[in-house]
Amino acid sequence: MKPIKVGVVGIGHMGKYHVKCYHDIPGVSLTAIADVNESNLSEMAKEYGATPYLDYSQVYDNVEAVSIAVPTRLHYPIAKDFLNAGIHVLLEKPITQDIKEAEELMSIAQKKNLVLQVGHVERFNAAIWELKKVLNNPLFVECRRLGPFNTRIDDAGVVMDLLIHDIDIVLNLIDSAVVELHAVGTRVYSSYEDIANVQIIFANGCIANLTASRATENKIRTLAITQPDAYIFLDYAEQDIHIHRQTTGNYILTHDTVGYQQRSVIERVFVHKDNPLKLELSHFLSCIANETKPLTTPEDDLTALRITLSVLEQIKARTQADSSAKTDSETSLIPLPSKEGTGVVFS
Repeated sequence: MKPIKVGVVGIGHMGKYHVKCYHDIPGVSLTAIADVNESNLSEMAKEYGATPYLDYSQVYDNVEAVSIAVPTRLHYPIAKDFLNAGIHVLLEKPITQDIKEAEELMSIAQKKNLVLQVGHVERFNAAIWELKKVLNNPLFVECRRLGPFNTRIDDAGVVMDLLIHDIDIVLNLIDSAVVELHAVGTRVYSSYEDIANVQIIFANGCIANLTASRATENKIRTLAITQPDAYIFLDYAEQDIHIHRQTTGNYILTHDTVGYQQRSVIERVFVHKDNPLKLELSHFLSCIANETKPLTTPEDDLTALRITLSVLEQIKARTQADSSAKTDSETSLIPLPSKEGTGVVFS
């Protein structure tokens, strides 16, 4: 079979991983890489043998498929150009910053019979696949994606950078419509939200609590699920799953202490560990060759983006309301009785 010719546009942090993975996948010819940073280009071109381009439009005639790993604000125009040129696209998450732009890209891909895959790499974490096998009527889901601040991301907050992964995973795991959404967030180091917490309530009664932070020194990537027959804990970094069953607890009283004892049967699911990005790119290429069907539908991707944008809207609205309330508080003198019965204090 003739090797499929692929390229990578955007040779930054994620783009370099794409280049390395394509290089290691059999049946792939990495023919082109593009970036506005010439030093990035020359370094990667020399190491992996791909032709470098400063102008991504020069890539069109040299590839059949492309990974796009540029800043989010550039996703729409660059992906649109490649789709219109008849090239299959894997576009890093989020697909776009706007629903209409995302819908347009999906429409172009459908009309031209092209694969447009959104780069939600956690979908290809082997632990997620194993988790699906033991799900049974989830009641409560808790996701934590925390870590230190990284100056690499300067055009988005923690919602688009990190939380979107867990939104996508939870929507995929819980087969029910979202009926309520509550979101809060705060800035710490940037002009965007650096900490966010979201509660999602589904029509079937399941509740999901998602927390993302880039202001936490310890890196944590976990997902926990409570269901009638078990408590399931997944560690993304370790690709490890523990299932706690038949849990019982009781207090232990002594003459000087009160303790708590918990007993349960713990099952450990051993996951075949593999590189999620390599699996994602392999799936992309397999879809192009019509050897497999996409994991998700365009509507799944659009729903994940809609929920993510709704989270941002709620956080923005709350931030503006808090700012307004703070200003009013600082500028308004409210007469209240003092201890002596007279006086004016600030509220």
